[in-house]
Amino acid sequence: MPSTPHTAADSHDMIEVRGARENNLASVSVDIPKRRLTVFTGVSGSGKSSLVFGTIAAESRRLINETYTAFLQSFMPSVGRPDVDALRNLSAAIVVDQERMGANSRSTVGTATDAYALLRIVFSRLGDPPAGGAGAFSFNTPEGMCPACEGLGRVSDVDVHQLVDVERSLNDGAITVPNFGVDSWYWRIFVQSGLVDPDLKLQDYPPQMWQDFLHHEPTKIKVGGSTLSYEGLVVKVRRLYLDRDRESLQPHIRAFVDRAATFTTCPECAGTRLNAAARASRVAGRTIAECAAMQISDLAGFVRGLDAPAVAPLVTSLGEILDSLVEIGLGYLSLDREAGTLSGGEAQRVKMVRHLGSSLSDVTYVFDEPTTGLHPHDVARMNDLLLRLRDKGNTVLVVEHKPETVAVADHVVDLGPGAGSAGGRICYTGDVAGLRRSGTLTGRHLDHRAGLRERVRPHRGTLPIRGADLHNLRDVDVDVPLGVLTVVTGVAGSGKSSLIHGSLSGRDGVVVVDQSAIRGSRRSNPATYTGLLDPVRTAFARANGVRAALFSANSEGACPACKGIGLIWTDLAMMAGVATVCEQCEGRRFTREVLAYRLRGKNISEVLAMSVDEAREFFASGPARAVLDRLADVGLGYLGLGQPLTTLSGGERQRLRLAIHLAEKSGVYVLDEPTTGLHLADVDQLLALLDRLVDAGNTVIVIEHHQAVMAHADWLIDVGPGAGHDGGRVVFTGTPADLVERADTLTARHLRGYLGR
Repeated sequence: MPSTPHTAADSHDMIEVRGARENNLASVSVDIPKRRLTVFTGVSGSGKSSLVFGTIAAESRRLINETYTAFLQSFMPSVGRPDVDALRNLSAAIVVDQERMGANSRSTVGTATDAYALLRIVFSRLGDPPAGGAGAFSFNTPEGMCPACEGLGRVSDVDVHQLVDVERSLNDGAITVPNFGVDSWYWRIFVQSGLVDPDLKLQDYPPQMWQDFLHHEPTKIKVGGSTLSYEGLVVKVRRLYLDRDRESLQPHIRAFVDRAATFTTCPECAGTRLNAAARASRVAGRTIAECAAMQISDLAGFVRGLDAPAVAPLVTSLGEILDSLVEIGLGYLSLDREAGTLSGGEAQRVKMVRHLGSSLSDVTYVFDEPTTGLHPHDVARMNDLLLRLRDKGNTVLVVEHKPETVAVADHVVDLGPGAGSAGGRICYTGDVAGLRRSGTLTGRHLDHRAGLRERVRPHRGTLPIRGADLHNLRDVDVDVPLGVLTVVTGVAGSGKSSLIHGSLSGRDGVVVVDQSAIRGSRRSNPATYTGLLDPVRTAFARANGVRAALFSANSEGACPACKGIGLIWTDLAMMAGVATVCEQCEGRRFTREVLAYRLRGKNISEVLAMSVDEAREFFASGPARAVLDRLADVGLGYLGLGQPLTTLSGGERQRLRLAIHLAEKSGVYVLDEPTTGLHLADVDQLLALLDRLVDAGNTVIVIEHHQAVMAHADWLIDVGPGAGHDGGRVVFTGTPADLVERADTLTARHLRGYLGR
């Protein structure tokens, strides 16, 4: 146990929660010590996030928002008070979650951590030749950005063959751009412009007509007595679709843009984003673009070597940020890495570094599984950073499953005993030693260890990877065995994902099941996504002698007021939209007529409100039960059938995808950290599922840090030895027993420790 730097003196040193009922919380009351590290444990769906994020953090943020003027509040999203009787002694809460850092291509690791801002000031003071102030080195300001690409580092071009079919005429539908079909408004302007021949195949256009058709600058033309604006097809597509924020486009338009837009490195700045003056200025022989492109662990050494009294405090601050990034296991990144390309775990760690340098104290930091994506080698460093935040006088609340992080907690709150309606209660509060003695599910599994297989399964052939050189891979050759469970290991940034995703994705028979966001709107839920709703609707239709379409909230049976969403979204123009429960259907999504139809005493809304486990009891057999069994197999028994997909975590999304693929005869499954978000007790269930997949004749390849999964493997591929340019090689292939017996990699050392060898 770590030493605790503060002692509780009175009730003001406790966050007091009384009667919390968010989601599945069963009127929970609990005291949480302030200025300590408290870890919240429990199975997935037990209510940890509802208590920590949905109640404590949410109310803290709501109260802070209320301190702003009414004018400022009007620009903030409207947040309701959590369902709780009382919350006392809250401090300002900062949530450090795993949400991706947005797709804004102007945001980089450097801009997100202030490291690049400090680097700009250093160059503005020491750069030779001088380029100007700090703004002159910013790719996000007019004075520093490359004029050709406007600071993006790349320029977009249009693939004309994605816009037109040159073997057709305009009258035959040559334009393939969405909303430009024959008889559309845009089509008519081209046809009636007089600049092109609508009956001539595009491939037969003379050069001037082709130029006018594609690239003509906006101009006024007379069409049937009216004056209209004409512009070339490429010009119009750029204006309508390419120059707009991608996320604001409708899904089918977005898919078109992804096909039609091609991005190339800006020839003017060679991708550095900066203008000529900023690119020419050097400090100690390096430009700021070269510094931003360096691996952070190397840049930290370069910065420490700068000996200039004029910028000594700046260099010290910059060095601390860079050292923190290295310490947290992100030394393999570079400052110019786009923030939107980071994984959820990487994004959370980048945000964490930002807060480590903060001068604030006595605030509440809330973390969501901060060890996600971390090799055991890096978990200890993450724990040190959590303790450092605590030692600055802050309250640190962590939702976590890893026993290594639970072990350093000052205080533990264990929720359960189960998930969904079987959870939502406090099973234990106290220190870690008491948790071990408590007899709760978490307490019993805290020291549980999976053992090595007595006999590994023999493989039948291999999947060869040859000359893999994506990102930091160094011309890697490796054979992945078929018909067994292979686990790919290595520290974060070693090249595991580059090796597997870069080499195997897209091959015939390979199914990649990852944690990426599921395409779909807020209408999508597990029932619609898995196809479960089809047999459910059929069962309702047969029982009531009506059409199955009535039981779809996206079709005939939808409440007309909310269009089957259950919420009314009010668009407040430039302010954030507000969602309120639909008064007409009271959030049940269907018309009264549809809700009157019953299946064994339940209406369709009540069935969709069930959890997977509850629905398995309701549907004892048939195609609905088969889908529900697959969802239970992947550990999603607690998930609500009608729960919006937008509320699922990355680990839940991956397991939902896996449940769908279980119905297929795929051949090769690739899973990316499937233990993410899984309680220790559920990892055994996952291992049993992976075994069933292999025993059914499939090949399963898992990228994973969890030592129980490593120990359970038939074959290990260890990538490393370190991260970034210190990685990119296969440092071991063989059975887990071989790794433990004779290897000296980081993975080998930690697996030996895990197995008590």
